[in-house]
Amino acid sequence: MKSIILVAKVIAVFILALFVLRNVASAQQPQPQPDRTIDAATRAAVIDVLLKELNDTYVFAETAKKMETDIRGRLSKNEYDSITSGQAFAKKLTEDLQAVSRDKHLRVRFSASPLPVRTERREPTASEIEQGRWFNRRVNYGFEKIERLNGNIGYIDLRGFNDHEAGAETVAAAMTFLQNTEALIFDLRQNGGGNPSMIALISSYLFGDKPVHLNDLYWRKGDKTDEFWTKPESAKIKFTNKDVYVLTSNYTFSGAEEFSFNLKNLKRATIIGETTGGGAHPGGTVRLHDHFSAFIPVGRAINPISKTNWEGTGVEPDIKVPKEQALKVAYLMALKKSLETIKDENVRNGVKGLIDQTQKELNEMKNIAKAN
Repeated sequence: MKSIILVAKVIAVFILALFVLRNVASAQQPQPQPDRTIDAATRAAVIDVLLKELNDTYVFAETAKKMETDIRGRLSKNEYDSITSGQAFAKKLTEDLQAVSRDKHLRVRFSASPLPVRTERREPTASEIEQGRWFNRRVNYGFEKIERLNGNIGYIDLRGFNDHEAGAETVAAAMTFLQNTEALIFDLRQNGGGNPSMIALISSYLFGDKPVHLNDLYWRKGDKTDEFWTKPESAKIKFTNKDVYVLTSNYTFSGAEEFSFNLKNLKRATIIGETTGGGAHPGGTVRLHDHFSAFIPVGRAINPISKTNWEGTGVEPDIKVPKEQALKVAYLMALKKSLETIKDENVRNGVKGLIDQTQKELNEMKNIAKAN
C-alpha cells in the first residue's frame, strides 16, 4: 500500500508540473529566455543520455530503436555539427524525434538556467506537496467558471483536471449548483489536461449507479495496466437524463482529450469544436545535461471500447466548427432540445426567443469568419 501511495504522489507532482507549464504558458506571453552557445561535446552528451533514456523507458521499445537509428544516421551525416544555439538544438531534436514517433508529448527542452541534478524518484517533500495544494486552490481545481445560462442550460468552463481528492468538494459544489439545469456544456477549449482520477470523478456524475469503464493506462515499466472506472458512490447527484456537450479546440490536450474521447466512445456526449491536440502518452521529465531535459512518454492510453487512443490524431468532434463558434452551436442545440419537455407556453416562447437570438448571433459570427 505504501508503494501505491508513493507512486500516486509522484504522478500527482508530474501532472501538476505539466499543468503549470502548459497553462501558464497559454495565459501570458513571457519574455523569451536567453540562449546559450553549445559545443560538440555538449551535443554529444545530450544525445547519448537522450537515446539511453528512450531505449530504457519510452513506451514503445521498437519505436525507441527507430528513433535511435534515425538520430545516429543524422549524426553520421553531420546534421547537428553546425548547431551552436541551445534553443535551436532542442528544437531540432524534438522535430527529429517526432518525425519518427509522431508523439506530440515527446520533446526536448532547453533551459537557460542550470537544471538541478535529480536522484531517483522519491516521495515529494512537504514543501512540494504544499506548493501543489496552493496551486490547486489558486486555480480552483481547474473550475474557471460555473454558470446557469439563460434557458436553464448548465455551463462549466474547466481549465484543468486537478487533484481529485482535495478538489472533490469543488466538483460536488459545481454539480449541485447545476443539478436542475436542462443540459450540461463542458468547455474544454482552454484545457491542457491533468489527473485521470479527476476525469473519472467528474465522469461519475454523468452515468448511473453501475461503474463504467472509462480508460486504461498501459505502462511499459512493469508491463502493467491501470484501469479507470466511474465511482458511482462518489457522486451523490447523477445527470443521467441530461444531454452533455463538450467544447474542444486545437489547444485541448492530454487529459482533456481523454475526457472527450471517453464520452464520445461511450456515446454520452456530443463533441463540438475543433480537432484536439493529439497527446495520449503520459510520462515525465528527465534531465539530459546541465541545460537540457526531455519529456519522455512512458505509458499510453487505451480506450476499452475502441482499443485505440488519440495520439497524433486528436479527438475528432461530432460537429466540427471553429472554436469561437462552438459555444453558440452547443447552446443552440441544448435550447432546441429543451423545447421537447417544456409545456408552459410562456416559457416555451421565451426559449424560442433565445433560440432566434442565438441563431442570429451565430450567423453573424459565421459571416465575419467568411469575410476574414
